[in-house]
Amino acid sequence: MTYPTDRPAVWFITGSSRGLGRALVAHLLQRGDHVAATTRSSERLLTALDDVDTTNLLPLQVTLTDEEQVADAIKEATVRFGRIDVVVNNAGYGYLGAVEETSNSDVQAMFDVQVNGTWNVIRAVLPQMRQERSGHIINVSSILGVLSFPGWGLYCAAKYAVEGLSESLAAEVADFGIRVSIVEPGYFDTDFLTDNSLAVAEDVSDAYPSIREMIAAHKQMPGTQPGDPNKAATALVTIASTETGPMRQQLGSDSSGLAEGKADSLKAEILAGRELAHSTDYVR
Repeated sequence: MTYPTDRPAVWFITGSSRGLGRALVAHLLQRGDHVAATTRSSERLLTALDDVDTTNLLPLQVTLTDEEQVADAIKEATVRFGRIDVVVNNAGYGYLGAVEETSNSDVQAMFDVQVNGTWNVIRAVLPQMRQERSGHIINVSSILGVLSFPGWGLYCAAKYAVEGLSESLAAEVADFGIRVSIVEPGYFDTDFLTDNSLAVAEDVSDAYPSIREMIAAHKQMPGTQPGDPNKAATALVTIASTETGPMRQQLGSDSSGLAEGKADSLKAEILAGRELAHSTDYVR
């Protein structure tokens, strides 16, 4: 069992004060579940939830790249609620810029949050999940963890890493009754494309005019995205409550359509290259 039916579920959610994370926390509290929610600012989280009963909320001000802080947060959540049933690794931010113009410090910062932060949470929570022989880890990737677009190289690289980590993890913990899911949202009507959550390369030169135009277009996009964050929150509960199902779940019609197209094109590429691939084997 990965999700309790006889009591409120206990969730541990990162990146909880904005976007999909905020919508999920509010939805869970309204359901009566218990939520440990990490954020870089507890004040911002509580302000974002000012219209929600937060009796069953444990706000945790945590820097996810600090392994000790993450371990302490997992312990505090376990002491408060008794256990952790579902982990949602949601923290992250967007980044736009050409690969050539992406600085080393930007690369480090992105991987620290998206990959190392996720890894810290997984390492800290797995011992108790293995002991309980139950639990569900949901890693929030993106449709850009399935396919890539110009200007999104750094963000895609981090999300591709999350996808690979998640596949290996799922195989490693299956025998302990622990499920792992990858969620791949498309564009949702959140603040992800605002200055609060979208970083831009410091040096966007005239060498890549199409990327400059794309950045400008994305700055104008907020409010037009097709995805409803409240419906995404409901979908995440469905994913966590399902005993069996696909490891990957797209959210949004845009994500679903793009993923299907990528699957078709990838298969076509594999078949087109099969003869050359086989030709590199030893002939014995």
